[in-house]
Amino acid sequence: MHPHDLNHPPPADALLTRRQFFGRTATGIGGAALTSLLQPSLCGASAEGVRGAVGRPHFAPKAKRVIYLFMHGGPSQLDLFDHKPGLRALHGADLPDSVRGTQRVTGMTSGQKNFPVTSSIFNFAQHGRSGAWVSELLPHTAGVVDELCFIRSLHTEAINHDPAVTFLQTGHQQPGRPSFGAWTSYGLGSENQNLPSFVVLISRGSAARPADPLYARLWGPGFLPSNHQGVSFRSSGDPVLYLSNPPGLDAAARRDQLDVIGELNRAHQARHLDPEIETRIAQYEMAFRMQTAVPGLADLSDESENTFTAYGPQARVPGTFAANCLLARRLAERDVRFIQLYHRGWDQHYNLPSDLRLQSEDIDQPCAALIRDLKQRGLLDETLVIWGGEFGRTAYSQGKLEAANYGRDHHGRCFTMWLAGGGVKPGVVYGETDDFSYNVARDPVHVHDLNATLLHLLGLDHTRLTFKFQGRNYRLTDVEGSVVKAILA
Repeated sequence: MHPHDLNHPPPADALLTRRQFFGRTATGIGGAALTSLLQPSLCGASAEGVRGAVGRPHFAPKAKRVIYLFMHGGPSQLDLFDHKPGLRALHGADLPDSVRGTQRVTGMTSGQKNFPVTSSIFNFAQHGRSGAWVSELLPHTAGVVDELCFIRSLHTEAINHDPAVTFLQTGHQQPGRPSFGAWTSYGLGSENQNLPSFVVLISRGSAARPADPLYARLWGPGFLPSNHQGVSFRSSGDPVLYLSNPPGLDAAARRDQLDVIGELNRAHQARHLDPEIETRIAQYEMAFRMQTAVPGLADLSDESENTFTAYGPQARVPGTFAANCLLARRLAERDVRFIQLYHRGWDQHYNLPSDLRLQSEDIDQPCAALIRDLKQRGLLDETLVIWGGEFGRTAYSQGKLEAANYGRDHHGRCFTMWLAGGGVKPGVVYGETDDFSYNVARDPVHVHDLNATLLHLLGLDHTRLTFKFQGRNYRLTDVEGSVVKAILA
């Protein structure tokens, strides 16, 4: 019989598998992260936050945090920001083959016999010192254009919603990679020990249409440690699931319970050498601290009447886009690193004139109020605000073009987003599309270029913010991306 028989088992070290060996080497990093959460002073982290994997930003950041206003469904650039008056003379004519070329169209319009050019039914005007064109649908946004940087020449590789949103927010069309917020949390850590570094707020648009799927993986950590995933806040009940203690369990009993669970987890970790167990311990501790921090955050009773008036009539209604914008400002005040707002309902394949008006009314006043509020409080310079969707809409009508009604299909060849604060040049319009808003004519900005630029504003070199997984170093921008230096202040 082998010397190490049942009566004389080998020492634990002799039983290390290859998986456990690499797990143990990773434990040093995980243990340091856990210690920084539980005893920040021992790791050089402040009592207010936890340092990220990068340690210090690669260079001096312009922005400390992000508020990402995501219009899920693809808002029409032609009806909001990309003014094309020449289309009125061509309204109803077939889109020239020379413009469309051999570019792919979706299955929803590929069977159409013709592609009628569709000019916007809405009036446009120039605003501010910058002279930016804005549709009549966004009068409040028009009032802050000199704080905004419009990028009209964005383009993406995806043509349908889920791969397009996934691509914009994770750098890849297929699921499984970390979201932008998770990368930011991983790289920079948190400046608030009592709140998640990445918070997600979701609102439903006023347009009465089926909502496209919005999967939790869009704010997930992918292969990064799971404590970097976004925490989704709710509009009713506890702001976060299971935030309140169950009946009969007070704070002291909860603390005792977590201490016991922590001891069990640490014993489990010593045996299995799995860094995710340390993440679990840290998340239990974060949840305990959130029980004190979150209720005060979500309680808007200390906001002034002027503030509610500024954000609009829906600001008092939990779960609306207006209320979420106000909550986003409160999160920014508390140094939450990444705040993601999703507003659903922008997929106007039909009834665009009526539905786009409803969607615009949802977001126009709150967006402008958020910009003004951040600026008034001295937060705009260090907060990067982003507005946009996963793609734009076509210059031709989907289905029948009527005198006062039309729809537009998905269009990834060119679309518009705007940025504000956080080191971005204000009052700038960057990029240009052709006369049909169908192709980029000047200064193209790919999705990877956008994300590289956003990371740059946070002080991160997108080529150096990497994570090794399955033998490869991954990053948000995959193997591409260039910083758009022309829009940096």
